[in-house]
Amino acid sequence: MRKILVVTWTYLLAALVTNASMAALPPEDYQGNALPTLAPMLEKVQSSVVNIATYSKRQQANPLFNDPFFRHFFNVPPQRQRSVPQKRQRSAGSGVVIDSKEGIVVTNYHVIKNADEIQVSLVDGRSFKAELVGSDPEVDIAVLKIKAKGLVQVTMSDSDQLRVGDFVVAIGNPFGLGQTVTTGIVSALGRTGLGIEGYENFIQTDASINPGNSGGALVDLRGRLIGINTAIIAPAGGNVGIGFAIPVNMAQASINQILEHGEVRRGVLGISIQDLTQELRDAFDLSEHQQGVLVSLVSKDSAAEDAGMLAGDIITQVDGKAVRSAGQLRNQIGMREIGDRVEITLVREGKDKTLKVKIGEPQDYQISRGSVHKLLEGASFENNSQGDGVVVTGLAPNSSAAFGGLRVGDVIISVNRQPVDDLKSLRRALGADRKKILMQIQRGFASLFLVIQ
Repeated sequence: MRKILVVTWTYLLAALVTNASMAALPPEDYQGNALPTLAPMLEKVQSSVVNIATYSKRQQANPLFNDPFFRHFFNVPPQRQRSVPQKRQRSAGSGVVIDSKEGIVVTNYHVIKNADEIQVSLVDGRSFKAELVGSDPEVDIAVLKIKAKGLVQVTMSDSDQLRVGDFVVAIGNPFGLGQTVTTGIVSALGRTGLGIEGYENFIQTDASINPGNSGGALVDLRGRLIGINTAIIAPAGGNVGIGFAIPVNMAQASINQILEHGEVRRGVLGISIQDLTQELRDAFDLSEHQQGVLVSLVSKDSAAEDAGMLAGDIITQVDGKAVRSAGQLRNQIGMREIGDRVEITLVREGKDKTLKVKIGEPQDYQISRGSVHKLLEGASFENNSQGDGVVVTGLAPNSSAAFGGLRVGDVIISVNRQPVDDLKSLRRALGADRKKILMQIQRGFASLFLVIQ
């Protein structure tokens, strides 16, 4: 009996040793050939991806109460919305450690927007209260800081080297389930015009991205960060294989400024631009294959005017990189700091010309999103080139301005019963401490009032 037991334990020990040895080896097929696996790469990079929980106190009220026409029609008193009790809310997202020594974590701005408290949880189970260092709502980037030891930071890649068809891996916290890994390819590059953010240059991928993945990592097969997962197109409420990530080079431009200044100081050229159409190519005697962006207006005393740029110029390159759309040009300039110098190649009357332009500060010919008034965060404005008033040129979804009924293309002609002739008068009429704004706007041939609060 004892002999049998000894033999049995000997075989069992040998089996355990064999299984342990096999587990340390790469997986093999039936012929002994090594099988591909992402496990070694993920073991290195997963520790740099964190879960983010935010807590806030918000009034639980029907969103219709924000509509001034609804309130007027049903005679809803102003006190109705204020009397609704507050409730503590929680939301989940993801983030990436980019500096282990300083405890710097990057995520999406919309993940931490309006948060009263931010908690960062690591894969090892530790959790830390995070400090918001700064944010860039126009790119949808936020930088957090935690006091933690033993962090693992991700390695940055060069997103400009990406190609359609490259394999990518998305890591995040979908639906609050915990860290999840999905794979796919780069489906497209340079996606713009989606109306998601102020500056758009998205990587499109079919790697499964779901609610909660926002702020997580998109990495290449070497585990290097190439993008910050941001948004999906989900007509049925779930993933359909169309996800978007902010390229790491674009995110890094915002991160560097936030870490240095606590905010993003984005410069401008001081021009109005539009995409080239075939009709415009014909009108300017351009070839049907001419690429570039048409300068429709050069503002007085702007950086572009100082450099000698003229209305009618066709911008074809910025620092040697081709320009094919207005959105792309806006992104290229938006990634630069005030004072940076860029070399702009353009076509003027059929001849190539190169100008060196020093990026200028935003002046009263243009106001970027969120810089006018806290209630107008998410909206951008320009002087009306067709006459008096201020034109709404950009509007972020889910912003107070959007909920208040403002639309891109609206011309603001009065604010708080004061006439608005230009951006200077808009600033004066708004006032910093107002809790609501009464706007009179021109929309096509109609004129109407809006209340934003």
